[in-house]
Amino acid sequence: MSFSRRFIYTHVHASCAVIRCHLSRLMGERKLKIVDVARETGLHRNTVTLLYRETASRIDLDAVDKLCELFDCEVGELLERVEEPEGDA
Repeated sequence: MSFSRRFIYTHVHASCAVIRCHLSRLMGERKLKIVDVARETGLHRNTVTLLYRETASRIDLDAVDKLCELFDCEVGELLERVEEPEGDA
């Protein structure tokens, strides 16, 4: 049992990846403010703020869909999984 716990711990920490949200870039390209995005999508301002600052720990699929529709983009243009070098996490 001790071995498997150690293995899971090591395995989880061996892969350092983060999900980057490019909402701030997309907004900047279109000169939109957080309040503009919230109004156009119907999303709560706090949701947009968390994504803009990349501090959100989760995101609803409906929110992703609304943002992709607003910016006429694919999910991969809004969100990106980025591998970080070990030790940077």
